Amino acid sequence: MFENIRQDLKAHGGNWGAQGFWVLVVYRFGRWRYGVRPLLLRKLLSLIYRIWYKLIQMSTGVELPCEVPIGQNFMIDHFGGIIVSGYAKFGDNCRIRTGVVVGLQRVDEPCAPVFGNNVDIGVGAKILGDISIGNNVVIGANAVVLSDIPDDCIAVGIPAVIKPRRIPGSC
Repeated sequence: MFENIRQDLKAHGGNWGAQGFWVLVVYRFGRWRYGVRPLLLRKLLSLIYRIWYKLIQMSTGVELPCEVPIGQNFMIDHFGGIIVSGYAKFGDNCRIRTGVVVGLQRVDEPCAPVFGNNVDIGVGAKILGDISIGNNVVIGANAVVLSDIPDDCIAVGIPAVIKPRRIPGSC
């Protein structure tokens, strides 16, 4: 847990006051408590987690349940209005910004997106449904993504149009 928190602090530029960092501290605590024995102590830690989770949710506007597997260097760049379904999965080096919703497309289908590595999600983007987001993907601001995105692509617009990503220095 503590090594992950150190990496989260580094990903947030060493800024102890970054609200995204504090969201991840509570997230890491929530994941860690699952392995605590005995059961009575885990129940006490679960109560503490639920209180902290609700306080973080109310103060930052970020909902990141501890059931969501996230990779290394997950970055919450801006806080507020971020909702992540407990069914989602994130790879390494993902960045998420304010107003992003990652969740279900239909309430009766409890499936959420699975993200690869190096995914950058723009402000206000909505990524919904049982879809797969590849590696090295950029999702533009306010994009509504309802279908798979292959590796090395950009998704922009409503609904999102998928375009190949230009590699820096290739032009």
